Amino acid sequence: MSRITELLEIEYPIIQGGMAWIADASLAIAVSEAGGLGIITGNAPIDWIRQEIRKAKSMTNKPFGVNIMLMSPQAEEVAKLVCEEGVKVVTTGAGSPGKYMEMWKANGIKVIPVVASVALAKRMERAGADAIVAEGTESGGHVGQLTTMALVPQVVDAVQIPVIAAGGIGDGRGFAASMMLGAEGVQIGTRFLVAKECTVHQNYKDAVLKANDIDTDVTGRATGHPVRIIRNKLAREFMKLEKEGAPVEELEKLGTGALARAAKDGDVSMGSIMAGQISGLINKEQTAAEIINEIMQQADEVIKRYQK
Repeated sequence: MSRITELLEIEYPIIQGGMAWIADASLAIAVSEAGGLGIITGNAPIDWIRQEIRKAKSMTNKPFGVNIMLMSPQAEEVAKLVCEEGVKVVTTGAGSPGKYMEMWKANGIKVIPVVASVALAKRMERAGADAIVAEGTESGGHVGQLTTMALVPQVVDAVQIPVIAAGGIGDGRGFAASMMLGAEGVQIGTRFLVAKECTVHQNYKDAVLKANDIDTDVTGRATGHPVRIIRNKLAREFMKLEKEGAPVEELEKLGTGALARAAKDGDVSMGSIMAGQISGLINKEQTAAEIINEIMQQADEVIKRYQK
């Protein structure tokens, strides 16, 4: 047991990342049923989010959450929707949840912001967060600069609320290492991309399965919104334009809709295949339950090895 399992009323302290265009009810249900906390993306059309929340409620009595990108134009609408639909947990990114905190707390929602720095972690604690996800730059998608190894212990030392480690965690060794750094849970995205219940396009899954350790790049640093993706034609064109000092508008135009092209249409050439550095460690599709059970078994073996 940890403060995270008690807080979220889950069996294992494993949270699934709220991956845009990917994290739907199918994956969230599977993760929650396996003892973790499934998350539905809130970065989608509002009617779709409502539909997925209701689908999850009808198919599991286990807790699940919704991820809300606070810079999204529809963030306020989604913030109200989770209250209306009785969602138990909200994870947030790209901004401060302060303006919604009172409303969420009144509706019994646990709030867990994702942060990439100590300063932001402290700010989120003051705002009333129940826990923090400290996410290192190894993760897929939008990233900060600090590595998980450096970030997590500093955040643990800086706040009193539970800390969940994220970024570069894909097996039981990563789980055990996170616990040694002081985390009380982990958030995992890339490993769940290849879960059998994940409905992302098979081309996307295959790209993750084929990736090696050095096959991801960070694009978008020039725009102020760095994103880690698997290297492909899009990444090469984006980085070439960045090196040439192309206007931000040109870069944003190249990236607009790129995640959906990869996740839904299977375009792994000019689509944005958001995935973490841990991709090189992932080589098989499994059910969410198999993934979670394998991680917990490996972690137990690692910890026992050093208790002798």
